[in-house]
Amino acid sequence: MRLISSGRHHATFEFGDLTVTSLRDGYVDMPPTRLRDESGRTLEELPDTVPLVDGNLRLSVNAFLITDGTTSVLIDTGASNAWHSTMGSLLDALDEAAVDRSEITDVAITHNHEDHVNGLIAPDGAEAFPELRRVWIGAGDTSVFTGRLEPVGDRVVPITDKVAINDWVTAVPTPGHTPGHTVYEVRSSAGQLLVWGDTVHVPSLQFAQPKVSWELDGEQSQARKARTALLEQLTSPGHFVAGAHLDSPGLGRVTRNDTGYTLEYLAPPIA
Repeated sequence: MRLISSGRHHATFEFGDLTVTSLRDGYVDMPPTRLRDESGRTLEELPDTVPLVDGNLRLSVNAFLITDGTTSVLIDTGASNAWHSTMGSLLDALDEAAVDRSEITDVAITHNHEDHVNGLIAPDGAEAFPELRRVWIGAGDTSVFTGRLEPVGDRVVPITDKVAINDWVTAVPTPGHTPGHTVYEVRSSAGQLLVWGDTVHVPSLQFAQPKVSWELDGEQSQARKARTALLEQLTSPGHFVAGAHLDSPGLGRVTRNDTGYTLEYLAPPIA
């Protein structure tokens, strides 16, 4: 995978016969008390390797656009203006990357939390993607399409099992964080990219210690098992990861070490 352009809000990579663009929606600060040990208790001690900003964990919020030059799939949409003011830059990121929003007909959502799905509606209240035909989301998370998101509810495609979205993107249910949490496998002539949502919240900790979970994981044990299985999958040759909360632009390779896993970013994190 080769970086071909970047800016404040985007990074575009050549991935064989596909192009992958990381889109930076912003960031959200969360208290470290959100982290849980294997028994579900608040993590007592945070390693020195985990950076804090004013005592908080800073989580990047990323979305990813994949295209073959004809068909485009956007995975996650950021928060728009519906949560913290530190998020909501997705549309600016698309402009910076010279992406016409009308090219996006399919949006694939990893799960139903605000920072992943609310960007379907632009800050002015209009639909963010005027040619939207399908919104793919895990069947367990479809109840979110009321109120703000009701205008796109008629295009929701519930995911109940592993299913191909097109010739090169496959949806894979990975419940645990939410009932409908879903990851997306992207296959190109150069390998396989796994795009996930909230499999990992704190990359500086959860690769090295994958048993550490997150308070907002609905089923922590299930989320932990899914994370371990996906990390092991990513150690295979030719595999890459793109993560909603990995440090922007959030793409990398995963290797196994003596006690856990190591993430190697494909491009330096954006400050």
